[in-house]
Parts: sequence; C-alpha cells; structure tokens
Amino acid sequence: MSRIGRKEIVIPQGVDVKVAGSTVTVKGPKGTLENTFNPAISFEVKDGKIHVTRASDSKEHKSLHGLTRTLVANMVKGTHEGFSKELEINGVGYRAAKQGKNLVLTLGYSHQVIVAEENGITIDVPAPNKVIVNGADKQAVGQFAAEIREKRPPEPYKGKGIKYVNEVIIRKEGKAGKGGKK
Repeated sequence: MSRIGRKEIVIPQGVDVKVAGSTVTVKGPKGTLENTFNPAISFEVKDGKIHVTRASDSKEHKSLHGLTRTLVANMVKGTHEGFSKELEINGVGYRAAKQGKNLVLTLGYSHQVIVAEENGITIDVPAPNKVIVNGADKQAVGQFAAEIREKRPPEPYKGKGIKYVNEVIIRKEGKAGKGGKK
C-alpha cells in the first residue's frame, strides 16, 4: 500500500464532502471545489474521515493512489483554510498597488502592468513591495502567483524583480573590469 494513500483524511468542522462515483465535491467556508478522478480509485466517507482505496496493485493504480489522496486532502484544506503565496518586489521604483479588483505593477517598463483577479483568487497588497495571492485551489493559487512573477523575474546581478518570499536568488558577480593581462 502507498504510505500516503492509506492515510485517512480528516474532514474538519464546517466542510461538507460528497462523493458521486469518481467525482469528489468539497464545500467549505472558503468555497467549493470539484474534481473527477480515475475510476480505479474509490472513496469512502465515514465517521468524519475520507478513505482512499485503489482497485488493484498495478503500477498505474499504485502511482495514482497517493496522488489522488493528496489532491483530495488539498481540496479539503483549501476549502477550510485556503492557500496563499507571498511575492516580494525588489528594485528602485518597482511597486504594486491594488485598484478595485486589479493589481497594478510598476516594474520599470514604459507602461504599468495590470493583472486582473481571476475567479476564486484574491490579491492583497499590504505594502508597496509585497503581494499576497489567496484562494481555495492550491494549483490555481500557485499558477496565478507564477504568472505575476513572470512579469519581471528576479535577475541574478542586483536581485531586481518579483520573487517568492522564501525564494533564494543566487547572485552573480558582475564584470571584473580593468586590470587584465596585457
């Protein structure tokens, strides 16, 4: 058995899980998520816990077992607590501001970069150099944060650009200058 796959998922208070065949719907205070999984993986909800089982011990089913359990656990956590990614903006004159449901980024281009909130994603700007992306779907939050980071990725010489808060940018040394061999 998959070590991760056989772990049961505890359903927190206020979260409702419905299983219809291979489709799992999770409804909680942060929103509703629905996903359809491989029919070889089955789900059983009892005593406030979800048990994930597989049809056989084939290689494909073994690999799907742990993945499916993790995806369902992320759905439960996302609808109960939500997920967030923090981005940091470094550079002289680089900043972010929120205008309505749009994120306005000043990143050294001749124009401002405007990013609109997507369905299920919210953007917070607690400081001009910090952006927080929140949502119930872990994959959507990560993708949206990556798209914002893509607008001006950090460069290795001065570290200017948009980076994740916990990301480490490996710095490079600039040109050596004069003083070479003659």
